[in-house]
Amino acid sequence: MKVYDVIITEDMLIKGVKAISLVENPAIEENFIALSKNEQLFKLAITDQEKQIVMGAVLVPDKPILRAGNPENFYIKFSKQTIENAQEYFFKSGFQNFTTIEHSGESIDGNTVVESWLVEDPQRDKTALYNLSYPEGTWVIKMKVRDKNLWDNYIKTGKLKGFSIEGFFKPVEEYELAMQLNDAERKVEELRNLLDNYERSISE
Repeated sequence: MKVYDVIITEDMLIKGVKAISLVENPAIEENFIALSKNEQLFKLAITDQEKQIVMGAVLVPDKPILRAGNPENFYIKFSKQTIENAQEYFFKSGFQNFTTIEHSGESIDGNTVVESWLVEDPQRDKTALYNLSYPEGTWVIKMKVRDKNLWDNYIKTGKLKGFSIEGFFKPVEEYELAMQLNDAERKVEELRNLLDNYERSISE
């Protein structure tokens, strides 16, 4: 089965993640957890009102994601660099308020990504406070869900279990990407040799 790395290129008019969808079955197979101000385990202030925040992984680096194809299925995966770029473009484009349910295409009013980060150290990352463990380079977010009906009937009940992205990426087959990287490394080596030869010619 073919594997594609999905990348972002500067020539793309629209690039990266444009919305985050709350879904029952996230493609990356990572569920979010619901955070409330009643969670004493997390040392949050106790009030009468739930904070209505969910936290979870948006993208996990190098995790194969099965996609349905025509005529055959295939896998896609995101590198650490692509995930970093996707997070940057997401906020640069101001998409933190664009959320949907099950990729319906209709934006849900009131939901906002209030916190976002890339895991640098899995053991020391704040996700460990919630008994979660994500590999280095994982994009994690916290989302504020202001709609009480959505919170009570879909998130607290477990009908919606995780995040799934909507966006624009360019698929590149693994071997093709490897060839591109090898070509880039070859050009760097050629340039290094030219500089070495130039320095030797000057010293002689």
